[in-house]
Amino acid sequence: MEVFLTLTVGGQLCCVPVQRVRDVLLPQATTPIPLAPPEIAGSLNLRGRIVTAMDLRRRLCLPARPAGAPCPMAVVVEQGSELYALLVDGVGDVVPLTIGEAAPNPPTLEPVWRETSRGVFRGMAGEEGQLLILLDVDRLLAIG
Repeated sequence: MEVFLTLTVGGQLCCVPVQRVRDVLLPQATTPIPLAPPEIAGSLNLRGRIVTAMDLRRRLCLPARPAGAPCPMAVVVEQGSELYALLVDGVGDVVPLTIGEAAPNPPTLEPVWRETSRGVFRGMAGEEGQLLILLDVDRLLAIG
């Protein structure tokens, strides 16, 4: 059994492994990075350390946040020795899940999620009657 942090992106409930999470940040300003891919929102300062911020809506080819919507929260994850801030719409609970019980992406998954999965999703699991998409952090961060 593994433990996951739930989060929402574009109204969809998702999760990432807790062991990859280093911090959860309240909304804060990002500094644009010239010539960065479109899914890179910029960089932010985490206690004196510069962290690359990735907009998960852009990474997953979802519509931009509506005008006037609250600024996104950031889930800081580690890959190698680098930290990355995943900009998400909201952060939820920590839940235990058995990965072996996860099913492959169902064919009834909304088209936008089927079209944008690109191997990002490791499968599905039920959480309080909702579809929970298990995100693969390494694949999310593999851009370019």
